Amino acid sequence: MPRPRLPLRLVLSAALALGAALLLGLVVTTLNGVLELYQRLAELPPWLRIPLLAAAAGFAGALGWLLWRLARPARHPAAVPTAPPVSRAEVDVRIDRLRERAVATAALEAELAELDRRRASGELYVALFGEISTGKSSLVRALAPQAAPEIDVRGGTTHHVAHHRGRLDDGRELVLADVPGTGEVDGAVREQLARDEALRAHAVVYLAAADLTRAQDAELRWLAGFGKPLLLALNKADLYDDAQRAALLGRFRERYAPIARAIVAISAGGSERYERALADGRREKVERERAAELAPLFDALGAIAAHGAEALEPAREAAVLAEVGRRGDELARTAARREAELAITKYTRRAVVGALAAVAPGSDLLIQGALGTALVRELARIHGVAVRELDVETLLARVGLTVRNTSALVLAIAGNAMKAFPGLGTLGGGVLHAIAYGLVFDSLGHAVADTLAERATLDTTDVETRVRALLAEPARERLERVARVALAAARETRAED
Repeated sequence: MPRPRLPLRLVLSAALALGAALLLGLVVTTLNGVLELYQRLAELPPWLRIPLLAAAAGFAGALGWLLWRLARPARHPAAVPTAPPVSRAEVDVRIDRLRERAVATAALEAELAELDRRRASGELYVALFGEISTGKSSLVRALAPQAAPEIDVRGGTTHHVAHHRGRLDDGRELVLADVPGTGEVDGAVREQLARDEALRAHAVVYLAAADLTRAQDAELRWLAGFGKPLLLALNKADLYDDAQRAALLGRFRERYAPIARAIVAISAGGSERYERALADGRREKVERERAAELAPLFDALGAIAAHGAEALEPAREAAVLAEVGRRGDELARTAARREAELAITKYTRRAVVGALAAVAPGSDLLIQGALGTALVRELARIHGVAVRELDVETLLARVGLTVRNTSALVLAIAGNAMKAFPGLGTLGGGVLHAIAYGLVFDSLGHAVADTLAERATLDTTDVETRVRALLAEPARERLERVARVALAAARETRAED
C-alpha cells in the first residue's frame, strides 16, 4: 500500500520557515560580528583605529562600486549597418552583372551619379529626419528663412525631398534636406524617400517632440549604424517646464549618448493654434508664431561643419554604397527567380513531351535522368551555386525514391486534372502519365530553386522535403499550368502524326 504524500502547501510552509530561520541566524551572526569588531576597534589607540576605519570604508566603497557596475542595466550597443561594407568597385561589378541579365539598373546608376555629384560639389548636406509633426519644416524655415517651406500644424505636409541652403552663425553654408516624416498612415513610399535622403547626407538631425517610441528608437539606431554624425534634437522644448525638459534630456542621454554626436533641446518655432475665452464669454481661435531657440543646434552643427564635407565623405559614401548594394542584391534575386521560373517551365515541357513517348506510368527520374541533371545544373548556374556531379546524382536518386513512394498520389492528382480539363480524357492514358511527369519536374524545379535561393547550397535533404510537400498538395495553379502544357504537347504530337 503506497504511503500517503504530504500536502504541497505543508511542504512549502516548512521550506519558507526553514529559509526564514536561516536568514535570521545569518543576520544575528553578522550583527554579533560587527559589534565585536566595534568593541575591539574602540580599545585600539586612535593612531591605529583611524587608519583601519579609513581602510574599511575604502574597501566597502570599492565593493559597492563593483556591485553597482555588475548590477546596472547594460547600455544599448550602437547599431550596426544594415548591410556589410561594400566598395565602389564591387558595386560596379554587381551592376555590370545585372545588365548582362537584362535587369533595369537605371535607378542604381542614378544613385551613384548623385553620389559623385555631391562629392564633387564639396557642399555639406544635412538631412532633417523624424516622424511627422516633429517640426522639420519649421526648423528649415528657421535655419533658412528664404526657403519658407510650407508649414501646417496638421502634420504630414512634406511629400517629397526639398533642398534649401542654410547658413550657420559663423557664415558657413550647408544644404538642408527637408524629408517626408515617418510614421504616417499609408506613407511607405514617402518614408523610403526620407531614408534614402538620410543615407545621402553627410549628417543627420533626428527631431523628436517627445520621448521616442520603439519604432523611433529602431530608426535612430539604424541611422547611427552608418557611422555618420547624428544629432538628436528635442524640438518644441518650450512646451515643457524645466523639470520635464531635464527629465527627457536625461533619458535621451542615458540611452543615446554612445550613438549621438550631440543631444540638444531646441525650439524651431512655427505656428501654434489655441482657443482663448473673451470677456463676453465667446471663444476664439488664435494662431501665433512661437519664438525659435536654436543656439544649441547651431553649436552642434558648427562642430560638425568645422571638419568640412570632405572629412565626412567616407561615411556618407559607405552608407550610399551599402544601400545600392542591397538594392542590387534584391534585383539579382528577382532576376534569378524569373530565370528559374523560365527554366522550370522549359524542362517541365520537355519532361511532358518525353512522357508522351510511351513512358511507363509510375517510373522515376532515372528514365529522364538527363533532363533532371540538366535542370538542376541550370538552376545552380542561375543562383551562382557550384554543384558537383555526385551531389546531383545523389539528389536525383533521393527524389526518385520520393516519387516512387508518392507515385499513386501523383497519378491520382493528375487524374483530377482531367476533371478540370475534360478534353484530356479523350487523349488517352499517355496524357495522364505526362501530367504526372510534369508535376514531378515542376516540383523538383521549384524545390531546388527555393533551396538554392535560401541556403546558397544544394541541400539534398531540404530539396527532398520540399518535393514531398509540393507533390502532396500541389496548388491548383500549378496543376492547371502543367495540364495545359500536357494538353498542348499532346495536340502537337497528334498533329505531327
